[in-house]
Amino acid sequence: MAAGSLTSNVFLVSILVSKHEYLFGKIDLQLKLIAGNSAGTVSAYHLSSKGSTWDEMDVKLLGNLSGDPYILHTNAYSQGRGNREQQFYPWFDPTANFHSYAILWNPQNIIFYVDGTLIREFKNLECIGVPFPKSQPTRVYSSLWDADNWATRGGLVKGYWSQAPFTASHRNFNHANACVRASRRSSCGSRNASLSQKLNAAG
Repeated sequence: MAAGSLTSNVFLVSILVSKHEYLFGKIDLQLKLIAGNSAGTVSAYHLSSKGSTWDEMDVKLLGNLSGDPYILHTNAYSQGRGNREQQFYPWFDPTANFHSYAILWNPQNIIFYVDGTLIREFKNLECIGVPFPKSQPTRVYSSLWDADNWATRGGLVKGYWSQAPFTASHRNFNHANACVRASRRSSCGSRNASLSQKLNAAG
């Protein structure tokens, strides 16, 4: 996934997709978001498999009115079931410079980082019946799209599409610590540290 920009107009979606599929590991991407009035837009970066019972790990940045902060929205799907959202306010202006957003995924947990700071852990709790994504290979998607029915204040604030097109930029896609899936086999061996990394050892 080369460095570049995504541009979206009203009702249009811009998407970039990784060449490889991944099953576990750490994926990192730097994003610089839409400046000014970005209400109704979503700049997203996520890992997702295919099919009706897909697995997915999301980082979405929800646009807002000029001067109001973006909202960082995280979620995890397993077997097509999500509803595990957590939201955060970034402690920086994500439109001024590039910032790093990383997802560490292994059989024990999913950990979300921003600029190297851990912000969320989703643990594998299959022992109590909570589905966890661990068998479906995923691709990495970077996208920019219209979500003004929910993205800004629950859809109360609509997109200012007269100001389109909107552009978000990405660079430095890093999958060096991710496990490439090819011919039903993973490139990762037992020595890959990301496969056993937990919250108390994260960093």
